[in-house]
Order: sequence, then C-alpha cells, then structure tokens
Amino acid sequence: MHGTLFGGKLMEYLDDVGAIASTRHARKPVVTASTDSVDFLHPVKAGHTICLEAFVTWTHRSSMEVFVKAITENLLTGERQVCATAFMTMVAVDADGRPVEVPPVYPETEEEKWLYDGAEERMNYRKKRSKDSKVLAEKFGTDFPWDSSNNNKER
Repeated sequence: MHGTLFGGKLMEYLDDVGAIASTRHARKPVVTASTDSVDFLHPVKAGHTICLEAFVTWTHRSSMEVFVKAITENLLTGERQVCATAFMTMVAVDADGRPVEVPPVYPETEEEKWLYDGAEERMNYRKKRSKDSKVLAEKFGTDFPWDSSNNNKER
C-alpha cells in the first residue's frame, strides 16, 4: 500500500530468525512463547534489502530471551537504518512438546552484558503481562460478538 514491507511480514522474519538463534543455542526444537515488543523504527522500502540478526541474551530453565535486530539498506546509496528491534521468548521442547532445560548464556561484549543484566526484569514484566492476558482471555471468553444468542450475557 505504501511501497513498504508489511509489518506482519517483518514480524514473521523476526520470529524465524529468533527461532534459528534459540535452536542453535539449545540444540533442541523451540516454540515461540511470547513476543515482548516489536518496535518498527523505519520503513523497509520497496527495492531495499533487509538483514536480520538474533542472539540469545539470557536463559531461565527452559526459556530463552532472544534479541532480534533488523537493518534495511538502500542498495543504490548504501544507507542503512535499524528498521526494527524485538525481544522474544522461545522455549526449548522435547519430542512430545514438553519444555526441556537449556544451557546458560555467558555474555562477552558490553552490549551482551547490558542486555543480560536487564533480562530478569524483562522476564518479570513478561510474567505479569502474561497473567493479565489470561485475565482478559477469561473475561472476554470465546463467544463471537456477532452471535445474537450470546448478546444477553453480561460482560
């Protein structure tokens, strides 16, 4: 519509790259548990390339926090911009889909240490947000708003 990449398509790429990074770290299959935030900082214009980078910033027992960064580049001018950043939580699972332990992270660079140091606070925020989401799901339930047989229920 605007000559740019759709945000949902970029989110798909972010999830794919996050899954690759966390699978490499755990050497186990992974599932996406949450996407904390996706911040779209600049549009990806038609004809520009996009490069994504992801790495595991922190681990809990079976979960991994993954930071993903996307960079767009105008191939004609060489101008690059960070177009999106995201934090995701991936969980390693066994063949039956049950969570399994993952190895710890050992941050090395200043940036890795900075992300590592803030990870526990982000995890606590995620837990609260997840609890709030469950309350919302329970409150609003599975009824369809267009189903007139359910319109008499109190919300």
